[in-house]
Amino acid sequence: MNNNFDEIWKEIRLILKSHPWHGVSIGKNYPSVVTTYIEIVPTDTLKYELDKQSGYLKIDRPQLFSNVCPTPYGFIPQTYCGDKVAELCREKTGRANIKGDSDPLDICVLTEKVITHNDILVSASPIGGLRMIDGDEADDKIIAVMHKDSIFGEWKDISDCPKSLIDRIKHYFLTYKEAPGASARICEITHVYGREEAYDVINRSNKDYLDKYKDLSELLENK
Repeated sequence: MNNNFDEIWKEIRLILKSHPWHGVSIGKNYPSVVTTYIEIVPTDTLKYELDKQSGYLKIDRPQLFSNVCPTPYGFIPQTYCGDKVAELCREKTGRANIKGDSDPLDICVLTEKVITHNDILVSASPIGGLRMIDGDEADDKIIAVMHKDSIFGEWKDISDCPKSLIDRIKHYFLTYKEAPGASARICEITHVYGREEAYDVINRSNKDYLDKYKDLSELLENK
């Protein structure tokens, strides 16, 4: 971001609550440690989602059946899944029709601590990710551990994570949009990837964000 953009936002933050997507830093040590805005915790029976215009959490829908998210889940601020994220997905899958989903980059945070509510910020260390495709849109899910977590903080790569836990996370995302009685899946996961590729996805999503929101006027006019 240019200096004028930063200075304007410093002034705005003095009088307004920071927008979780635009007004919060991705983290000074990204991609190895990223800020995460938590939208959902495992005890939620409703799916909450950020209202992108106002910055408030809203109820998206009830969780279907007994399917609840197995980890705290949210997004990385100042990221956007656009052309650069979609380009990587096309390279890895060989599918020419993939585009970005135009949302911030999603992230699951593994921690031994019980996080009881959403609408909070957490520092997290990415260890890998899921290459998910929703229709024809790239919808990656970064998997991270809470920074300095006393149990999971020792994990450095997705290979440190038990397959049963990865399968649980995959099952949630493969079924969380299914309507009762649906015969066809909307989402698919083509790859589980490690830390270095997760870093690449994060860097690309930040570049997509900076390309999308070049100046303050464009940001505030976004619907």
